[in-house]
Amino acid sequence: MSARLRIAVQRGGRLGTKSLELVESAGFRVMRGANDLLYRVENAPIDLLCVRDDDIPTFVEDGVADFGIVGRNVLEERGVGGLTEVMPLGFGRCDMKIAVPAGRAYSGAESLRGLRIATTYPRTLSRFLERAGVEAEIVSMRGAVEVAPRLKLAQAICDLVSTGATLEANGLVAVDTVMRSEAVLIRGARIADAELAHVAESIVQRFRGVAASQGAKYVMMNAPKASLPEISRILPGAGAPTVTPLAGNDDAVAVHAVCQESVFWETLEALRAAGASAILVLPIEKMM
Repeated sequence: MSARLRIAVQRGGRLGTKSLELVESAGFRVMRGANDLLYRVENAPIDLLCVRDDDIPTFVEDGVADFGIVGRNVLEERGVGGLTEVMPLGFGRCDMKIAVPAGRAYSGAESLRGLRIATTYPRTLSRFLERAGVEAEIVSMRGAVEVAPRLKLAQAICDLVSTGATLEANGLVAVDTVMRSEAVLIRGARIADAELAHVAESIVQRFRGVAASQGAKYVMMNAPKASLPEISRILPGAGAPTVTPLAGNDDAVAVHAVCQESVFWETLEALRAAGASAILVLPIEKMM
């Protein structure tokens, strides 16, 4: 098959690295060569187009790429247009926050009325202010937004925040959330080559399986039958567990469960206190 499907990913950066890890975790062998713009997948008719993150929605909407992996913040700022968000991917999480100098009073979006607010996301901020019915002056910047209050360019900022360390270093405090962002898979109105429809479906299913397995754990244990209601309550993010009889013991069962949330030591201690024994926690590599 000569036709190849294209996925646009961020060139470099943490999101670009995680995007490549996702593709490889989905079983696609990426061949990295001298060409930094285009990577080929060895075992499927797929190419990875490595571009600037804010170009990814345009490439997908124009049909240059069939899929894209991009931060939801980029998608929100550009506008969805003819794009479809297929699924969140579980990495690249951060929040777009309003931040003000430490000590400045803030009692909701109304506190921003009449202020100058610096941001690299003017459209997203404008929609936030419009929803709140607040008029303020938006100062568009290309980067280093956090220095704007110190330079007297603005009294507040709107920017992406992950740890908050950069805000703290510049004497700022996050006071409101504009939106929550993470990496998402997007696609255009149609796949450029109809022959590749089955490849596109495989990508979606595999990515969904990788995303579903992130942080998930497979938990196994033995437990008294009488403890099953309490054990089901303790298991984090689990549906109904699989329960099978134990040979030679009519009062005990083996319990198997997939936990979508973190399993901490405190969880294991609670399970043991409820009567569970031989508790085993295993990572899940793939899940469909």
